[in-house]
Amino acid sequence: MSVSLYYSASRAMPATDAERAAVERIVAAHMESFPYEDEESLHLYASDDSHPDEVVAGSTKMPFDPGRVLGVLDRVLGSVSELRRALPEAEWRVHMDDLDVPWDETEGYAFPGMRDPDLAAELGGG
Repeated sequence: MSVSLYYSASRAMPATDAERAAVERIVAAHMESFPYEDEESLHLYASDDSHPDEVVAGSTKMPFDPGRVLGVLDRVLGSVSELRRALPEAEWRVHMDDLDVPWDETEGYAFPGMRDPDLAAELGGG
């Protein structure tokens, strides 16, 4: 059974050209720096008319290897945090299956303790 991270932002006002360009830059930078070639990364869905208020949405399937989960999760959530900051006044929902990911103005999206180096080392992802 796989676990996925889902992220979406909605607001009544569509994204501006500058915001769309910022989103493209964030995604390109993420893809350029993502170190796990064989793992799913930040993946944004193509926009459609069924969700007119949605300005961005996507998902990432988490790896089966416990040693990679924190690394992938940290990188993807870091990019989603940048996306949130690039799309002000949007209502965000970020969750891993049924578990909401907390937002912190300073740290961005993260689960408590997820950036703990001792935990990463214990899981083999050091």
